[in-house]
Amino acid sequence: MNSTDGTAGTAGTAGAAGPDAADAARELALRPLTARSVVLSTLLGHHPPALPARALVRVGELFGIAEGTVRVALSRMVAAGDLAQTADGAYGLTARLLERQARQDDSRAPRTRQWRGEWEIAVVTAERRDAADRGALRRAMAALRLAELREGTWLRPANLLRPRPPVVVEQCTLLTGAPDGDPAELAAALWDLDGWAARARALAAAADAAAEAGDPARRFTVSAAVLRHLLADPLLPAALLPGDWPGAALRARYDAFEADLRAVLRRHTAPDWCIDHERC
Repeated sequence: MNSTDGTAGTAGTAGAAGPDAADAARELALRPLTARSVVLSTLLGHHPPALPARALVRVGELFGIAEGTVRVALSRMVAAGDLAQTADGAYGLTARLLERQARQDDSRAPRTRQWRGEWEIAVVTAERRDAADRGALRRAMAALRLAELREGTWLRPANLLRPRPPVVVEQCTLLTGAPDGDPAELAAALWDLDGWAARARALAAAADAAAEAGDPARRFTVSAAVLRHLLADPLLPAALLPGDWPGAALRARYDAFEADLRAVLRRHTAPDWCIDHERC
């Protein structure tokens, strides 16, 4: 969820859970609930990622966001290239955000293979790289969940199944190897595992509190933060993780939220979707 749009209104119910919720939001640095963030999060979680304007307006209303605010946000998101209108008039994600949806899907249900101790290694060997090339490679490495050991050397355990984009193949020499020392110590040096786990547990507690309080706006906000945090999970083999790693538990929290949100969407969007597509 991206809530940096200063033009869309913040939901009036977002702070309704009281001072404890407000303190927790500050501690977790939760982004405010806006029309833009509601639209993006709804479409990013919807397959296929397209819905009629009336459906998105109804979702916004669930969180106290006025119809006019949602429609203004939709227009500005189309102008910014975040959304495009489909042939039947629905609003759908553009290519950049479709890539983000794919990364989010992978972070929730990663495609893995049995780890046999090998590591992926990518060494930058291309010459005369400009700033744009370097930036594109860094973004690609983050999406592949590789960590930088030193300038131009990236690696991770070889337990994930995903294609390597052209920018990586063009700029790097790709190797497979294994460290001489303790691989768990190397993983701990490459990733802040304790920091990730601590925030994951705090988010899980906040998600539970929002669900127990019956605060849909806060639950939506916390769940968006959960999804962002899952994107930063290095997805290491279990043998390299600290004990009681909270990754699976955090995914379960998000899965529960998504199931509830999907049920809400069916109740609030199915009539319009059926009318627009002449089917239910």
